[in-house]
Amino acid sequence: MSTRSYQGCWTCKRRRRRCDNARPNCQNCAERGVACEGYEVRLRWGSGIASRGHLTGADTPIKGSAPSRPRGRQRDLRKRKAEGLGNVSGPDESHNLEQFSPQDDELVVADEVLFHKFMNDGINALHSTTAKDSMLHDRLPQLCQESSALYSICIAFQLALKSSVTPQFCEYFDKSLGIFRSELARSITLSDGTLTSGLLLCSIGLMHGLPWTMHLEGMHNILQSHGLNDTNRPSAPTHFRIHLLEVMGVMDLACFSVGRQCPRIGIWRRYCQPAAPRYGIEPVSGIPRTLLDIFAGIGAETTEQTFWDWPGESGSFLQCYLWEAHQLAGILAFRRGFRPLLPNQAETSISTWRQPVKCPPDTTVLVTRIMACLDAMRLAFIERPMDDVFIKNATIFPTFVAGSEAKVLCRKPEWQQFIRTTFAESHQCRILLNLLEEIWQKGDPALDIDELARSKELEMGLF
Repeated sequence: MSTRSYQGCWTCKRRRRRCDNARPNCQNCAERGVACEGYEVRLRWGSGIASRGHLTGADTPIKGSAPSRPRGRQRDLRKRKAEGLGNVSGPDESHNLEQFSPQDDELVVADEVLFHKFMNDGINALHSTTAKDSMLHDRLPQLCQESSALYSICIAFQLALKSSVTPQFCEYFDKSLGIFRSELARSITLSDGTLTSGLLLCSIGLMHGLPWTMHLEGMHNILQSHGLNDTNRPSAPTHFRIHLLEVMGVMDLACFSVGRQCPRIGIWRRYCQPAAPRYGIEPVSGIPRTLLDIFAGIGAETTEQTFWDWPGESGSFLQCYLWEAHQLAGILAFRRGFRPLLPNQAETSISTWRQPVKCPPDTTVLVTRIMACLDAMRLAFIERPMDDVFIKNATIFPTFVAGSEAKVLCRKPEWQQFIRTTFAESHQCRILLNLLEEIWQKGDPALDIDELARSKELEMGLF
């Protein structure tokens, strides 16, 4: 029986044949009539960057050969052996150390495959607009050099997209979390790489019901301690840093989360509205910034009428359906979380032509219109599957908000089935669906869905 060769030529390794290690060419290959590929060390990394060791982040090899960096116990054994030999390289030492490389090479290659999948596919799940317009993709090699946690977090995110939680995901997530926390503790100014790592880690958490708002709070505290509130800063933030702050601002919006553990910070109102242009579409949420301004004002100046008076923006048919669904879901979220203004308060804070009497008083009307928008989007996805393909990523919020209106949904089993079908595509949606199923079963309109999520130790995102 042939055995796998670890020290032989590349041809024997690939064919899992025993190699005689003859130089310059393997005699076994010659006898079989195949070309021997030699014994040179090969550098392999995906998506244009090295993923491990002192070459991390390099876009091209800087040496003719460089062994991969061992991991964990293997690295410790190699270090201790080198120390025991007085760091003197010799034939015996090279032979002893080389025995750790084959398995490590396989792990590195597996990481590179997952990272390549993230760069070409998984990254699309982070956007509700065209991913090719994203500022993240082209910057990832440089950002991986700035943050030691980012590479493993990208891999963990790719694994998080699977339909179920796997031991491999848990391993990578725990490792990534540890590296990020250590990096955050050492951070002085919070580089773009570390900030990107934190936002991706939050994205994994909000998809799987794991604690994530504490990471937002930690990153905000570091940014705040280094001049985020200083209006007299000598240099304005870069366009990419503004983008990262907008992503933080969207994540911080209270109505876009369920079972939130840390209080909202107000990032969008405090940092994004003054710094970012007040037009255009925020690429992660797929929502116009003017509408996000209204969401961010809930609890301050925003009222039901503010949502109702939003004039909308120009976009595709699918975008207009999506934005109307968010607009109406915002009214429902406002009603659930905040007490309406009393008549005398309304008179002092809202002009006469914007009185709340214009708002539809019946919640059923709002839920019906949201469901109509979602159904129109469903039909459009079937008829034109290549149009605005990433908009599907943005339908979670209006679907969940409409579905959480137990008084209406308990009378509409066909709408329940529509939501079940819509929420069958991802692990995140199935967790949210379980919450909705419990609400429908209990049929209690006074049930606090945030408290229900917290009782199950879930901290979910709705985007």
